[in-house]
Amino acid sequence: MTHAIVPERWRLYVITDERLSRGRSHLQVAEEAIRGGADVIQLREKSASSGSFYRAALALRELTREAKVPFIVNDRLDIALAADADGVHVGREDLPAAVVRRILGPRKILGVSAETVEEALAAQEDGADYLGVGPVFEARGTKPDAGEPLGLARIARIRRQCRLPVVAIGGINPENAREVRKAGACGAAILSAIVAADDITLAARRLKRLLDDEG
Repeated sequence: MTHAIVPERWRLYVITDERLSRGRSHLQVAEEAIRGGADVIQLREKSASSGSFYRAALALRELTREAKVPFIVNDRLDIALAADADGVHVGREDLPAAVVRRILGPRKILGVSAETVEEALAAQEDGADYLGVGPVFEARGTKPDAGEPLGLARIARIRRQCRLPVVAIGGINPENAREVRKAGACGAAILSAIVAADDITLAARRLKRLLDDEG
């Protein structure tokens, strides 16, 4: 990895999702999350047109560049490249990680979802920079197809056998955030506990503090 962004240092990885944001835009969510200490912002958009997704990506690219916060696009390699995002995150149903790496080039970040040690090792071989492992806990309403919770032991197992940093995802909130760090994750990707909060900045600040503290 030749770029300067280091996923190992990420603690609070905020994913924007307008379906959960109670009328707030991707840009508003990202602004407030960054104010609360978000280390990285991921744009996730499952239902908008490509044009709308692209416009949202451009707005977040401008915001994150000014704030010096890494910007990742979920699933859509074309949108990530078009908006000059710092990287893209892909899952099982997306283009294969090796293909994405080839198109993305060496200087952009590639995140890959993994549920097993085998998937983690394959992602490492294919050029991933970090893993998104989950759902760790039950993720209510954020991803209907997320499947059964993997638990904290899965994070520990993957970390023992794979050198890539792990970002835990799925049902993470103030009550369990420290547990994912203790299990070996560098940080946590969080949706509803921040995006759906009354005060996004306050929620982000609280979770960042918990994720910074492994004790």
